[in-house]
Amino acid sequence: MSIQLVGMSHRTAPVEVRERLAFSEEVAGELAQELVRGDALEEALVLSTCNRVEFLANGEKGALRGEVFRCIQDWVNGLPVGDELFYSYDGRGAVRHVFRVASSLDSIVVGEPQILGQVRDAYQRAKDAGAIGGFLDRLLSHAVHVARRVRNETEIGKMAVSVSYVAVELARKIFGDLEGRSVLLIGAGEMAEAAAEHLHGAGAGHLYLTNRTSANAERLASAFGGEVVEFDRLLELLQHVDIVLSSTGAPGHILSKSTAQGVIAARRNNPIFLVDIAVPRDIDPEINDVDNMFVYDIDDLQQVASANMRHRQHEAEVAERIVEDEVDRVLRHLQAQSAGPAILSLKERLEAIRRGEIDRHQSKLRDLSADQRDAVEALTRGIMNKVAHDPIREFKRSAADPRSRVSVADFRRLFGLDQ
Repeated sequence: MSIQLVGMSHRTAPVEVRERLAFSEEVAGELAQELVRGDALEEALVLSTCNRVEFLANGEKGALRGEVFRCIQDWVNGLPVGDELFYSYDGRGAVRHVFRVASSLDSIVVGEPQILGQVRDAYQRAKDAGAIGGFLDRLLSHAVHVARRVRNETEIGKMAVSVSYVAVELARKIFGDLEGRSVLLIGAGEMAEAAAEHLHGAGAGHLYLTNRTSANAERLASAFGGEVVEFDRLLELLQHVDIVLSSTGAPGHILSKSTAQGVIAARRNNPIFLVDIAVPRDIDPEINDVDNMFVYDIDDLQQVASANMRHRQHEAEVAERIVEDEVDRVLRHLQAQSAGPAILSLKERLEAIRRGEIDRHQSKLRDLSADQRDAVEALTRGIMNKVAHDPIREFKRSAADPRSRVSVADFRRLFGLDQ
């Protein structure tokens, strides 16, 4: 049997191709079932996310790629499936890739936590579909362990690397806890939506949304349980909210320093955190000179995000060493398991040869006493064990070394165990 993986990701295929292979959870389970229906593959799993689709299998060496292409053509008519769109791994490379994906070392944003949940979901779908029940079961369970170890032993996921998430982390530093803090979103573009999602996830309280056109604001309000307010109530709201995120398309500042001084006076100097991700900027940067008003523009956030990304890359190097260590561990376990049946087969073959030779010479041994027969049995068995001792010892040593060039197949072929 051979562990093998075939995949397509953001590194090899454009989004217009990837989206054609964005299988639903139900379809991914059905594809895993389809892959194990024949004789070539014993186990299979399909992982489908917005940035990758991967097929993992245990079976006849080299069989997965052809089976994948056949399934893709059956499920997605007219999809180009040129070799350049797909990557393939087997053995050690496949195991390493699975561990790197689960640990978010192969993601667009290194350290993002969502991929582990997606791997777990794919694992469960394949189990529910009856497509996993042997080594892949243990491998995927170990992949979850590896990802947790990377998360616990490194800081790969502890520093924000997206502009919207950086804004939320900076707000945490100012307020300590965002639980119950009120938020005002000015504008309703993609960046505002991402920030709203992060703020909502961080436990921020009431969300106000204002926009010169109300359709997008109403959509975000519906998604995050917020309240749409008229744009002309902006100054009134600034006197009460804790966090402001502005991303309009206005040609100039919508909040000046003089206006801000009136706002902070009305607030009785309670701090307010203002994030300006608009270009041109919505908020006068001189407002930073006003006590208890904290203003960050998109360049400030990007600098923090870039510094955090460099830190994540350093932590990723530590994580890669953890992955390599775990690859060695799981391959040692796999090879040790596969060595046992081969050694047992050798002993059974040698015993069959020994017993056959004794039976062949029965006519010459019939006059031996019981003690003499026992001596012949002990003598021939002792010779057999001594001859087999060194090859078995060396094979066990090789099986414990994942980088050994001596495979179970070599051992079986050497002693004719498959004849």
